[in-house]
Amino acid sequence: MTGSRFSNAQKHEAALREVAYRKRVYERRVNAAQMRRDQADYQIAIMSEIADDYRALAERDNPKLI
Repeated sequence: MTGSRFSNAQKHEAALREVAYRKRVYERRVNAAQMRRDQADYQIAIMSEIADDYRALAERDNPKLI
């Protein structure tokens, strides 16, 4: 399979939404002792880096979009 159904800008936006979602949900899970703080921080950090990677790719594709 070549190409992608979604642009890098769309992937960036989706990753940003996921970061915001994880921040809300994981905070509740940590407070309810359903998740450790270090796990939550790790998962949020890795998704934040994915969002940063897609931002860089989207800027390279079209610097005026971001």
